[in-house]
Amino acid sequence: MTRVLVVDDEPQIARALRINLAARGYDVLVAHTGRSALDLTAESRPDLVLLDLGLPDLDGVDVITGLRGWNPVPIIVLSAGTDSTRKVAALDAGADDYITKPFGMDELLARLRAALRRSTHLPGGEPVVEAEAFTVDLTAKRVHRDGTEVHLTPTEWGILEILVRNPGHLIAQRRLLTEVWGPTYTAETHYLRVYLAQLRRKLERDPAHPRHLITEPGMGYRFQP
Repeated sequence: MTRVLVVDDEPQIARALRINLAARGYDVLVAHTGRSALDLTAESRPDLVLLDLGLPDLDGVDVITGLRGWNPVPIIVLSAGTDSTRKVAALDAGADDYITKPFGMDELLARLRAALRRSTHLPGGEPVVEAEAFTVDLTAKRVHRDGTEVHLTPTEWGILEILVRNPGHLIAQRRLLTEVWGPTYTAETHYLRVYLAQLRRKLERDPAHPRHLITEPGMGYRFQP
């Protein structure tokens, strides 16, 4: 059974999410503070975290950073705020998706399923893709740079996988958005800028002058082996 950790300090919202998710077959844990969320993640190893940014003890972005230091669990951020800077900060810290309150349960469930698919899909019998600076094992879903394994979030992996499966080919922004985030995401190009910057920092020898993860301005991105 898929385990979801709901982190929200508003009891009514947490209860509604617990009831709706449990009714659809999910095993639901609830935390009302950032510290309890970190503790529950360590103890119970959820498959996905739904995280409200407005927590009473820790900033939600700090919770994301704390989780990303050791755990690749998919994180969907919930927030009443509409500030795009706040959204980008959460994504840059390692969140996989962002949904603004109030939201429809159908939309939340669709994004939850998409995040779980990205984190659990295992291609079979695939080769290791080699670039000068790093290698990508498509079967094991592992990336190494200079002999050291590099931790990627599920969303970072989803983007990188599409690019390395199509070496030398331009992958349009719209395709990356819809394949990684879902069919309703066609205009959130700032997501791509954030995540490609993160991938370059982790994988390129000179992130400011990338050799492998190339931007084609206004069109898309290209993996150059």
